[in-house]
Amino acid sequence: MDLLNGFLNLAAPPLTFFTILFLLPPWIFFKFCLRVFRTVFSEVVAGKVVLITGASSGIGEHLAYEYASRGACLALSARREERLRVVANWCRHIGSPEVIIIRADVSNAHDCKRMVDQTVHHFNGRLDHLVNNAGISQIGMLEEADDITNLRPVIDINFWGSVYTTKFAAPHLRNCGGRIIAISSAASWLPLPRMSVYNASKAALAQFFETMRVEFGSDIKITLVTPGFIESELTQGKFLSHEGNMVVDYEARDMQLNLSPVGKVEGTARAIVKQALRGERYVTEPSWMRMSYVWKVLWPEAVEWANHLTNMMTVGGDETFGKKILNISGAQGILYPSSIQTPEMKSD
Repeated sequence: MDLLNGFLNLAAPPLTFFTILFLLPPWIFFKFCLRVFRTVFSEVVAGKVVLITGASSGIGEHLAYEYASRGACLALSARREERLRVVANWCRHIGSPEVIIIRADVSNAHDCKRMVDQTVHHFNGRLDHLVNNAGISQIGMLEEADDITNLRPVIDINFWGSVYTTKFAAPHLRNCGGRIIAISSAASWLPLPRMSVYNASKAALAQFFETMRVEFGSDIKITLVTPGFIESELTQGKFLSHEGNMVVDYEARDMQLNLSPVGKVEGTARAIVKQALRGERYVTEPSWMRMSYVWKVLWPEAVEWANHLTNMMTVGGDETFGKKILNISGAQGILYPSSIQTPEMKSD
């Protein structure tokens, strides 16, 4: 066994290099032709049934609007029933022929099963798309948490919520050759400080669905979405505190986002649905964030240094270097959409 591993240690690098050298160009050409074909013949979702978790706000809400405008039937799930009703009414107004709402907590396996069963029962056994979007964020240094178990909801909702829902939805999706859209995050590869548990939950989610691709084969298609900072409750300052409570803290939000541009949620949702219906395996919005993955693979030290400089180093008190530059330059109006700017930002 040691001899075999020794041989592979020597043979694998050159074999990989020459395989990429000769096979990558024709593969890229094939992918280009396939993308052109899918652009012309993208999936039509009119009349199809789509279940969306976390549909009461943010990306989930606007994904519902995108599907509704294409004539899909919707099952919208979240914990805030009143907010869901507002979203559902607008979905009906813009084109969805039928919308139901389901109050559910995805961290509860029984709720996830009930959510899927209720959807399938209402729509006569049909479920075509599952959008695993529900999630919460966390901001804070690990060492500052007195009781680390207070952060369990981040994993329970972001990771286990998608696992539960996928488990119960899989047989129905397999029957119709359906699709799963999984909302992970660019944080799954970027080592953003103060978001360690959140980052880990999104990395686990991404690897889970990469594995599901292999297990499902061609029966269920999967689109893995890795957004950067997008208009949402996180970028509005809402996150899980070390005490286990959902709080709104603009100072912590600005310290975390600092110089990162925040994308508009409407355009992000439109791009996600458009590319998913084309059969894309991966969607990153904004698309320039893909380059951060290249940097992470090729020069991880530079990525770590940049994150430490902007998010960890303090200048003139408790403000991080990135937040200090943000305040001095007055760049909030350029980097942050008006929907997430505080009154102080808007008055600058």
